[in-house]
Amino acid sequence: MNEAKVVARGLTKRYGDVLAADGVSLQVHAGEIMGVVGPNGAGKTTTLEMMEGLRKPDAGTCTICGFDSVRQHRAVRERIGLTLQSAQLPGELTVIEVLRLYASFYENPVPVGDLMHQFGLVEKAKTRIPLLSGGQKQRLALALALIGRPEVIFLDEPTTGLDPQSRRNLWDAIVQLRDEGRAIILSTQDR
Repeated sequence: MNEAKVVARGLTKRYGDVLAADGVSLQVHAGEIMGVVGPNGAGKTTTLEMMEGLRKPDAGTCTICGFDSVRQHRAVRERIGLTLQSAQLPGELTVIEVLRLYASFYENPVPVGDLMHQFGLVEKAKTRIPLLSGGQKQRLALALALIGRPEVIFLDEPTTGLDPQSRRNLWDAIVQLRDEGRAIILSTQDR
């Protein structure tokens, strides 16, 4: 079997008396989808943020493509793509402007036009972010997560608020990413 892209061991996080994550351990390989499932408040977002290096665990470790997510955060950032549960994009920017901005952060980004075609955003290129539907915003978020050619993709509640057709389309896109050999970790309340 191929080498694990994500290895979490004993990730633990407390907020005062509340234990948000209690010794989470997992491995995700290239071409796998791992779901972190649970109700609101179960610690899913906290767990993902510790793996991504956005939140320091109280105990435990996580490596992404062999790099420690806390101590080697820069190397981890270069290998991951993520969608946050409550990401806010600048409302004054258009779809193409946001994609070009994110592309400027990477040495070898996926061409903006390719992502717009892949995620059905060509007709929305000049649309300002607040005018997009929920499904269009989710497709844009996924395109932004992929712009840096990540090996590992983190999706925090990617289907929340989507209509059934948009949800199906998003799942199809996630399966395609898995089939391309990406390691995907997603949180969801869906079972």
